[in-house]
Amino acid sequence: MNKYVDGFLIPIPKDKVDEYKNLSRKISEIYKEYGALEYCECVGDDMNIEDVISFDKAAESSENEAVMFAWAVFESKEHRDKVNALIHKDPRIIEECKTKPFIDFSKLVYSGFKSFVKF
Repeated sequence: MNKYVDGFLIPIPKDKVDEYKNLSRKISEIYKEYGALEYCECVGDDMNIEDVISFDKAAESSENEAVMFAWAVFESKEHRDKVNALIHKDPRIIEECKTKPFIDFSKLVYSGFKSFVKF
């Protein structure tokens, strides 16, 4: 069970969601190529939840932004570190990030997690 999970929240302009979905499909293939066990991206839907810090609040998104929630699963933290090192050097990723000015990486919420329950 000792899998490692990277989690991401990122606000995207609502008019760029389809373009982001296309980018995500490309990125997911690269994660898979380098050994990630799973990669999933979702677009926020039920974001107006009272009495909690919802993902749109955590991502500090505006009303003109949709919040993407993504995660990647790895064998271990060490495996994640190896895969991410390869991903961050991959010219396809570098090029996609350069050509997608609508992604504001300063608003990216990201962390790594040790898993302990899965069904």
